[in-house]
Amino acid sequence: MEKRFIKFSPPDISEAEISEVCEALRSGWITTGPRTKLLERRLAAYIETGRVDIDTESDVDRWSNRVVCLNSATAAEELNLRIFGVGEGDEVIVPAYTYSASASAAVHCGATVKFVDIVKDGEPLTHMPAMDYDKLAEAITEKTKAIVCVDLAGIVCDYEKIFEIVEAKKDLFHPMESDGTPLKEFSSRLQKAFGRVAVVSDCAHGLGGSREVDGAKRYCGALADFTGFSFHAVKNFTTAEGGASTWRPIAGIENAEIYKFYQLLSLHGQNKDALAKAKVGAWEYDIIGPWYKCNMTDVMAAIGLRQLDRYPGLLDRRVEIIKKYDALCDELGFSHLNHHVSGIDSSNHLYLMRVPSFDEEKRNEMITRLAEQGVSTNVHYKPLPMMTAYRSMGFDIKDFPNAFDYYRNLITLPLHTLLSDEDVDYICENIRQVAREMIGC
Repeated sequence: MEKRFIKFSPPDISEAEISEVCEALRSGWITTGPRTKLLERRLAAYIETGRVDIDTESDVDRWSNRVVCLNSATAAEELNLRIFGVGEGDEVIVPAYTYSASASAAVHCGATVKFVDIVKDGEPLTHMPAMDYDKLAEAITEKTKAIVCVDLAGIVCDYEKIFEIVEAKKDLFHPMESDGTPLKEFSSRLQKAFGRVAVVSDCAHGLGGSREVDGAKRYCGALADFTGFSFHAVKNFTTAEGGASTWRPIAGIENAEIYKFYQLLSLHGQNKDALAKAKVGAWEYDIIGPWYKCNMTDVMAAIGLRQLDRYPGLLDRRVEIIKKYDALCDELGFSHLNHHVSGIDSSNHLYLMRVPSFDEEKRNEMITRLAEQGVSTNVHYKPLPMMTAYRSMGFDIKDFPNAFDYYRNLITLPLHTLLSDEDVDYICENIRQVAREMIGC
C-alpha cells in the first residue's frame, strides 16, 4: 500500500464553525455573551433529550441555569468540588486509571486524593477500566466528601451501583458547617441537602454517552450529582479549549442559585458578567469572593454551536470506524473496548486495544513500528500512581496491580471523523502486518 500519514486526533472543523466564529468576531461580543448563553441552553436540551434540534429560545426559562460553560474541563471539575465545599481535611476518591485532571482538581481544592484500583481487565461487558466498586466502598471514610467517577473513552460508569454505595455509607458523612461567608454557607446547605458523599463525574470523554436507568435512557450530565465535560481540541465535540459543568436537580435548592455560584466562582467572584453590565445603567457590580477566572468566550461558543449541529453525524461516523476496529481485534485475538452493549451507549471517544502477550517493551515497539508506517497511536492512560507528581505524594503503582496490568499492553488507535474508509483500512492492514511480524498472528 502507498504510505499514508494518519494523525491521531485532529479537530473536525467545517466551514460552518469558521463562519460562526467570523460572525462572533464581527458582532462585538467576543468574551462571555449571547453565544455562550445559547450554547449552555442547547447543551442542557441535549443532555436531557439526546437531540440537537430543540428550539431552546422558545422556552428560555426551561433550559437556562442548568449548564455553565467554562474554559476547560479541569476548571469544571474543580468548580464542581468547590461548589460542594470540598477543601482541606477532606478526602476525594479517584480511580488510579485516569488522566491527571481527575485528581488534580481535588488537589487544587486542598483535599487529599485516595486512589482506588480498577477491576481486573476492566468492566466485564465493556472492558472499560472502571473502578473496583468493592474497593471503592472500602475506601469511604468519615473524611470522604466526593467520589470522582471517570467515563473513560466515553463508556458510562455504573452510577446506580455507585449511588447504592454512597447511600449505604451515608452514616459516615458529616456535612460542613457554614462560617458565614457566601460560598461556605451555600456549600453547607448543599452538603446537608445531600446527606452523603457527592458523586462527581469526570465526563471529559462522554458527551452523548448514555446508560439505561430504571428502564429509561439517561445521558451523561444527568447521571451524576455533578458532571464536568471537556471540549478540548481532541474531543468529539470541541470549542478549541473549553468545558462545562452541569448537575442534577437538588431538592430545596433552585438551579438559578447553583448557576449563580458557578458564575461567581468562574469570574473573580464578580456578581455581573460583561453581558449583564452592558445593560443601560447597569455598570455597578460587587465582588462576592476573591475567586477564579475560567469563563468561556463567545468565540469558543461559536465553534460549539455549529459543532453541536453536526454532533449526531460525528458520533455515527465514529461507530462505523469502531466496527472495523472491532472486527480486526476479534480476528487477531486482541482485547478491546465494547462501546455499545445492552443498556450502555458510548460516545465513542477512544478505541483501546490490548495485546494479551505484550509487556510495556513490546507494546512500545508496536507503537514505534506503526509510527514508522505513518500511523500515530497513543496510550490512554499511564496510571497516575506512576507519575512523578503522585509518586511524590507517596503513591506506588505496586498497590494498584490491575491498573498497571491494563496499561502495560494497551494501545489507543486513531479514532476521529477526518479518517476516510481508506485510512481505516490502512491502519488495520498495518496492525495486521506488525502483529504478524511480532507475534505471528
